[in-house]
Amino acid sequence: MKPLLKATFAVFAIILVAGLGAALWAYRSYQTFLAEPLPNSTPVPFTITPGQGFAAIVDDLAAEGLVAQPWQWWVLGRRSNLASRIQAGEYLLSPELKPADLLALFAEGRVVQHALTIVEGWRFSDLAAAVDRHPALTHTLLELPANEIARRIDPELDHPEGWFLPETYYFPRGTTDLSLYQRAYADLKKALAGAWEQRASETPLKTPEEMLILASIVEKETGLASERAQIAGVFLRRLERRMRLQTDPTVIYGLGEAFDGDLRRRDLRTDTPYNTYTRFGLPPTPIALPGRAALEAVAQPEAGAALYFVARGDGSHQFSETLEAHNDAVQKYQINPSKNK
Repeated sequence: MKPLLKATFAVFAIILVAGLGAALWAYRSYQTFLAEPLPNSTPVPFTITPGQGFAAIVDDLAAEGLVAQPWQWWVLGRRSNLASRIQAGEYLLSPELKPADLLALFAEGRVVQHALTIVEGWRFSDLAAAVDRHPALTHTLLELPANEIARRIDPELDHPEGWFLPETYYFPRGTTDLSLYQRAYADLKKALAGAWEQRASETPLKTPEEMLILASIVEKETGLASERAQIAGVFLRRLERRMRLQTDPTVIYGLGEAFDGDLRRRDLRTDTPYNTYTRFGLPPTPIALPGRAALEAVAQPEAGAALYFVARGDGSHQFSETLEAHNDAVQKYQINPSKNK
């Protein structure tokens, strides 16, 4: 073999061996990359902005110390066909995630879910305050009056009180306050329709709205969950007999900002549309946000003959069938409670 040919063959062999060695190294490196979890020891928050390309995402992962060899991510993105399907949002990258898992997390849009709990018995003002201060919501309704918020939620909704179901709601960062209100409103309407469908045949309530109003009163009057159906039964029997409901929470609601925390006799005589001591029937709107249990209690009240109840001071109530027995209970538990200890 001529010297030049030998030299050429030797160079070719060296290049081939080097190429095979590089390919083998790349293959082993890539396989190791696929098998190893992320290097972080604690969960790391990571945000992908709308329109952000895959290369920029890999650069951001590298800036967080989560990527050592960007080319490996480019190969994974191409082979998996997921690079073009990544969704914007806020993610939490746990240490056990492997590269393929992470890419699937991004492609499936499994973003961080934030929570807001609507509490049974809240007023709409309590809900609005919680919504307004939640840092993960996008606020579009700040400083709007309650009736305007109601119209944004549903043009037919005049008064928002009572129309949002108490639950824990989960949502990604950037969800609008209006969207959250609409979810809770839709859930309440569905729960109310279900309760109305299951209502007792002899109920004096004429519409689902009346059921919602009474459920809000039951929610505010109930200290023990086990008494909801009893309390609902008392109010329904009073409505049947055209007796005034005479429930303090409605009076307090009607007083509005004038209520200083101490309900007085003169307040019970101060007429407002919500004063059930001065007016017959239900107040014009709910007075709070009732939960599912309160709706169910009004739909299926406990049978009985009690027409009165008074708080015992421990969260429970004393139920009475006659005014005389009720007055005795008031004397015992409200006027002279120290004698019962």
